[in-house]
Amino acid sequence: MPKILSVAQLYEADKITTEKNKISISDLMEHVGTLCFQWIHRRLKGDQITIKVFCGTGNNGGDGLVMARHLKQYGYNVQTYVVNCSNDRSEVFLKKYDELKEIGVWPEMITCDDDFPEISRNDMVVDAIFGIGLSRSPANVLKSIIQHINASDAYVLSIDLPSGMFAEKPVEDFDAVIKAYHILTFETPKISFFLPENEAFVRSWEVIVIGLDNAFMQAVKPLNYLITKPDVLPIYKFRKKFSHKGDYGHALIIGGSKGKIGSMVLSAKAAIHMGSGLVTARVPACGYQIMQTSVAEVMVEIGEEDHLETVSPVTAATVIGIGMGLGTDKKTEKGFTSFIKTNKLPLVIDADAINLLAKNQALIEKIPENSIFTPHPKEFERLVGTWKNDYEKLDKLRAFASKYKVIVVLKGAYSAIASSTMLYFNSTGNPGLATAGSGDVLSGMITALIAQGYSALEAAIFGVYLHGRTADLAMKDMVFETFVASDIINYLPEAFIDLFQKPPATNPQKDAENEKQNETTTR
Repeated sequence: MPKILSVAQLYEADKITTEKNKISISDLMEHVGTLCFQWIHRRLKGDQITIKVFCGTGNNGGDGLVMARHLKQYGYNVQTYVVNCSNDRSEVFLKKYDELKEIGVWPEMITCDDDFPEISRNDMVVDAIFGIGLSRSPANVLKSIIQHINASDAYVLSIDLPSGMFAEKPVEDFDAVIKAYHILTFETPKISFFLPENEAFVRSWEVIVIGLDNAFMQAVKPLNYLITKPDVLPIYKFRKKFSHKGDYGHALIIGGSKGKIGSMVLSAKAAIHMGSGLVTARVPACGYQIMQTSVAEVMVEIGEEDHLETVSPVTAATVIGIGMGLGTDKKTEKGFTSFIKTNKLPLVIDADAINLLAKNQALIEKIPENSIFTPHPKEFERLVGTWKNDYEKLDKLRAFASKYKVIVVLKGAYSAIASSTMLYFNSTGNPGLATAGSGDVLSGMITALIAQGYSALEAAIFGVYLHGRTADLAMKDMVFETFVASDIINYLPEAFIDLFQKPPATNPQKDAENEKQNETTTR
């Protein structure tokens, strides 16, 4: 599972790599800068677009100088600028600066606002001003050049991190951060890439593996991971030939209220399609006919007419998913409280069940260990209170999961899954999932996985990954706006099959042509 390392861990990896391999930081920088150049070269194939490389005077700037040298030697129309606002220049930067001069290229120095070069929206800008070592917001000329680049509307490729953005703490000055079109980051993604507050600066990114010491990278213990297909595939449990429905558990879904039975239909349907051997839905009487006719495979328990007042079920289930469309009626709240105080089964807690727990925080202590909460950000805020920034939100997420010994799936563009010790970010999904009922489907999927014997953490990781993957696969047939929650269920078979399919062979030239066309279309 790809690790998301801290800045300190990455610096340690650099140090160990150079010491064990008896290479210098300059050699490592040469390697890194060359890899970045090769990324550009594979895509441009000698195209004479103007490339403007902006370098700081630290190691990130040194990477930019290496790129500029290779671009020049391969005949590209490259112009190099050094933002030179102090005498604080790293030794390795000076070495790369001299190597660039040796081939006859003297970078232009930017020392004041009057030195800013003109940038066309048809240019490509390489941002190598600051990297992960930045500790304070750019000011004065540094801030002005960043604003100048942002105002150009050029394609901006940032190296390792958009200049002005911190790797591990909130942005302090949103006007002093590069708005990157794409980021080439080294060895591991940075946690700042996954946070909504940084959306304006991180449109897309990819990891360039630079060959840091393998033993260190295997042994290092991060606090965060990224969920990808190779990590999910080993979780999958193959079915035995002579198995029967009783081997795959009994998922009980509790919820619904007058006008909100659709939530339960989606959740129960997701549970049966996700493979639970049996599924029962407990709904108010007004939802009985809807459930029976909408999902023939699901059994139904009925409660009171418009709202569930008696929440506790009759069915002896393996696991319970609760809250979808449940409502917060006073009588429902009373029945829910009674249920929580007596229930011993693992729970998947969503929607109004979360809202009811937020109103009665003492009840959270009664939740069985390893239950799963699936809040969206507003529901999570009701549980833990407000936060100043997304980093504090993640701290609260870890703290809540640890305190109550539960799993929390905080839904979003990179849904974050918190256990008591670790945080996992999901890599699948797109804005098509921002649609009514999407969360109801996810809760049903996760409930079904627990019914089949997956651990709580496995069910959360596997369910969230497949949920997002359905939306990715669906985009070959539709667009974000036309994708609805029932499409998640419809594309589940493809998402399962996709787990076992190798990626298609790549054609670098065709990929470059497609990317260039996509960039033109985006503009």
